[in-house]
Amino acid sequence: MSVRLFALAAALSLLAAPPALAEGTDGPAHGMAMHGKPKYAAGFKRFDYVNPSAPKGGTRIDDATGTFDSLNPFIIPGTPAAGLGGIYDTLMTTAADEAFTEYCVLCETIEAPDDRSWVEFTLRADARWHDSKPITVDDVIWTFDMLREKGRPFFRFYYRDVAKVTAKGERTVRFDFVPGVNRELPLILGQLPVLPKHWWATRNFEKTTLEPPLGSGPYRIASVEPGRTIVYERVKDYWGRDLPTQVGRNNVDTVRYEYFRDRTVAREAFKAGTIDIWVENSAKEWATAFDVPPVREGRIEKVEFPHRRTAGMQGFAFNLRRPLFADARVRQALTLAFDFEWANANLFYGAYTRTKSYFDNSELASRGLLKDAVAEEREVLERFRGKLPEAVYTQVYEPPATGGTTQGLRDNLRSAQALLAEAGYKVTSGKLFGPDGKSFAFEVLLADPSFERIVLPWARNLERLGIAATVRVVDPSQYQRRSDDYDFDVVVASWGQSQSPGNEQRDFWGSAARKAPGSRNLVGIQNEAIDALIELVIAAESRESLVARTRALDLALLWGHYVVPHWHIPHDRVAYWNRYGMPATIPDAGVQIDTWWIDAAKDSTLGLRRSGAN
Repeated sequence: MSVRLFALAAALSLLAAPPALAEGTDGPAHGMAMHGKPKYAAGFKRFDYVNPSAPKGGTRIDDATGTFDSLNPFIIPGTPAAGLGGIYDTLMTTAADEAFTEYCVLCETIEAPDDRSWVEFTLRADARWHDSKPITVDDVIWTFDMLREKGRPFFRFYYRDVAKVTAKGERTVRFDFVPGVNRELPLILGQLPVLPKHWWATRNFEKTTLEPPLGSGPYRIASVEPGRTIVYERVKDYWGRDLPTQVGRNNVDTVRYEYFRDRTVAREAFKAGTIDIWVENSAKEWATAFDVPPVREGRIEKVEFPHRRTAGMQGFAFNLRRPLFADARVRQALTLAFDFEWANANLFYGAYTRTKSYFDNSELASRGLLKDAVAEEREVLERFRGKLPEAVYTQVYEPPATGGTTQGLRDNLRSAQALLAEAGYKVTSGKLFGPDGKSFAFEVLLADPSFERIVLPWARNLERLGIAATVRVVDPSQYQRRSDDYDFDVVVASWGQSQSPGNEQRDFWGSAARKAPGSRNLVGIQNEAIDALIELVIAAESRESLVARTRALDLALLWGHYVVPHWHIPHDRVAYWNRYGMPATIPDAGVQIDTWWIDAAKDSTLGLRRSGAN
């Protein structure tokens, strides 16, 4: 919402609806919204974006890149296989057409008071593991304790404010929270994937495994070929198949993931008919790689599905644990050397919009001068004056632009030279040297070789500043290990954002996550003002307050120059062999492939025409 509309809303406040406050559940309920009330009332039959009559059956073949050596996705060791989420149920699930609302799956009801100082989940009596044993409160408590104590750091940050978890009767589990305001926490706990305590009792949770784990979800693992293939089969007697949250979803009988060395190989496999569905992340390939007979003949459909998701942030992320990137002026100078307009015209076929916010494409994104912002955003940031860059308070953030001209790039590089000189750097014989006498050189670590063509033009511009930037492409397993250990200078990183940011921001930017192996704080931010802003976002009591506080956090992150911002698009690029049916409605979150089904008539027509694709 624009500043102008905020002002209008304030002027008409006596006539406007009250703010969407974060409320309790008024007793046991079927669902819960972050702010206000759930869209779907008690007794609803299905989500609006599914086909309740979708037929079941058939096989879908998906792609994965690299390799895998583990079927335990909850721990740091190992590279987990794709698709493991389908074998587990969670206490609740989100609706793809609401900002942040969850509805019961394993739980029959959720209950929380207005201050959200605790939450209780009452489990469904008919919830079962795939071995037919009941899912119990003991399973929930064991899972929570295990994930927080031995799981990936993400879980510790997510569940940090839980004081205790206890059983209340045979089917009810209660989570009590530490003093303070964390209104998102009941919903965070609703996302808990529940694991079978009895199955893990004879196994080491902290070690990788290729033994198919027991689950309770709509799929189970049918077969595994380590590093190459994993196959899931739909559980025909799945206990939750008739739940309103599950109707019209998980329609394919078999889901098979085939692994490929890289996406270039996988893309060719898709066009040859080996893979069913392809989600494209390269504008160049989308524009040039699909002029093939199957597309021209209609055997492959190539569609841009619109979405209204928050774009989040993707960019070249600096590792502040490296002294080379400790100075914000240096990071800003490196950002000035990236020519997005040239890249968009010459590499991306003009497909992208420059990202200007960590919450772009949403009302959560900061905009304009702070003096024109809503009162709460101004007041929040005034608390941290002197602890954040002065530009937060006086300037409009815009990523550097060249206008697509050589002169524009020259101007930016001159500005970069001035910043580097101010930071104590000098050019000698064409090389840039720092105050410590060392030459300025760094490595960009990649797992996807297609990004080399984007990094290299940036490196050429940096060379004009006397900076030596090199590229190293490693396999996905090595990349994961080095990322988890923060063993890199610069990586291409992305932070997806929901319409309701909260506890995950601690893992993204919080000081406590800086040293925790495997956290999402890849940048290594350690800033008490940003820590405090994160807690304010988490504690927001209304949607209006959440927007204002998130915009404040956004400004603090942007003016820290922690990344070189990349780009985004308002649609998903999906190509698929023309054998699928899909619902007519696309929710705000974008196309939901788990609601697709195999259309028997299309599949029959496609038949042998699928072979010999190119």
